Amino acid sequence: MRVLGLNAVFHDPAAALVVDGRIVAAAEEERFSRRKHGKACVPFSTWELPELAARWCLKQGGLSPADVDVIAYSYDPALAPAPGDVTADEWEGLRTLYVERAPRFLESLGFDPGKVRFVAHHVAHAASAHLAAPWRSSAVLVVDGRGERASHLAGHARADGSLELLAAQRLPHSLGFLYEELTEHVGFKRSSDEYKVMAMSSYGAPRHLDAFRELVRPDGEGGFRVEPIDWERFAPRLDDGDAWTPAHADLATSVQRRLEEVLLELARWVHLQTGEPCLTMAGGVALNCVANSVIWREGPFDEVWVQPASGDSGTALGAALRAARDAGDPVGPMAGADLGRAFGDDELAAWLDTARVGYERPVDVADAVAEALADDGIVAWFQGASEYGPRALGHRSLLADPRRAANLERLNDVKGREQFRPVAPMVLEERAHELFDGPLPSPYMLFTHRVRDGWAERIPAVTHVDGTARIQTVSARTEPLVARMLAAFERRTGIPVVVNTSLNTAGRPMVDDPRDALECFGSSPVDALAIGPYLVRRPALSAPRPRQVTLAA
Repeated sequence: MRVLGLNAVFHDPAAALVVDGRIVAAAEEERFSRRKHGKACVPFSTWELPELAARWCLKQGGLSPADVDVIAYSYDPALAPAPGDVTADEWEGLRTLYVERAPRFLESLGFDPGKVRFVAHHVAHAASAHLAAPWRSSAVLVVDGRGERASHLAGHARADGSLELLAAQRLPHSLGFLYEELTEHVGFKRSSDEYKVMAMSSYGAPRHLDAFRELVRPDGEGGFRVEPIDWERFAPRLDDGDAWTPAHADLATSVQRRLEEVLLELARWVHLQTGEPCLTMAGGVALNCVANSVIWREGPFDEVWVQPASGDSGTALGAALRAARDAGDPVGPMAGADLGRAFGDDELAAWLDTARVGYERPVDVADAVAEALADDGIVAWFQGASEYGPRALGHRSLLADPRRAANLERLNDVKGREQFRPVAPMVLEERAHELFDGPLPSPYMLFTHRVRDGWAERIPAVTHVDGTARIQTVSARTEPLVARMLAAFERRTGIPVVVNTSLNTAGRPMVDDPRDALECFGSSPVDALAIGPYLVRRPALSAPRPRQVTLAA
């Protein structure tokens, strides 16, 4: 069975290809169009399909549109609110119309409209978690802004791949919307910058927690209530570019803390219903790594697994997995998030030649990068297949030395982003327990870990103001090149950690192809670009002879 999954409804349009139950490819449209989040999160953009991502996924599988057996679309218009429904807004009819017309839009791209299958939004989120996780059965928790009529799903995933729905919170009550409204109130872009508010929450005190305990309440039946909130009561509204104050940090802290408490109650409820030792999570709220860590640390589950593409882009994969499993295909666990584009050595050399930049081919690019990092260089790291989801996981990364506190400010300057935002450490998996306290392994950077005593002063660039770090553990089995670079850095410095942040600048999607990498490197104060086996150093840009290849001895 050849299944193409599509997300196109709200934001982060994406495509994923699953063949005979195996994940072949998955990618966000923004990586091709270079438009952050792919499109505006408005109802009248619903018609826009992830054409470029879908075309690439099919190419990766060696398929044409006619070869596809099922097109799984991650929203079911039959479940959408009807006119007059309290959950419907004035644009709801247009959104639903565009979804209903999706088969016609796909026909114009060469697809058979009769092969389109609509998969409920939260069912797609849930499938992206429980069908991709390492366990055959689990409790499932999905929390986001909204789907068709709900903002949450609690379920029980069985060993046969089926999902029993246990609870679903109807709109307008939404924890995702709560956080989006806060994001907009403190001057950031909703449905985009919520992670900035999560970072800001570490700088405040939960002065308004009691008030938010009245406004946001679990209902004891697996759902919750969110009352209308007068945000001006807690802090004045900020416009884009306004400086936030301690009052805004306190508000962010209060909402973040209440979100953690409510999610913990939802997790306890679904555990009580299922008795499962493992929890799988998806939905945009599942990208809140601070809350995920509270569930892991204080909740009843032995294991917590979060889909690395938990936002709406992940529903493309979830819809495809759900359709494949329902067709009888044996769906296996997700091996990694490196599901996007990759380029061969010859292709990369051709790009470098075309760009007329000097480059070398060291004996071991991992060792050469470790040396540059130990000398306090910032290195753009472009290796292997790009990541699916919002986290840079050692394929499209900016790397730096964690020993120098100034490198946090330096990287934020390179990326053009707010100075209060942290950067993350990547660490050898076998060494992680020595430095960090939290769920291990943690390959997808979806939990925060406490930095152990004696290490915060050794790796200040990656230690957040609250003494935590959002780590990525690196296994030599799955990421041999990154592991080799980390080991080489440790040999030089005694530190098994390197700073890792996404390879992009503010407001731009993560770098995806070689042109993106060269443009980012050329326009940013980065010292070196490691692209495949090649290394471009900053002085080479002004060298008299633009092309210079040094082959390994």
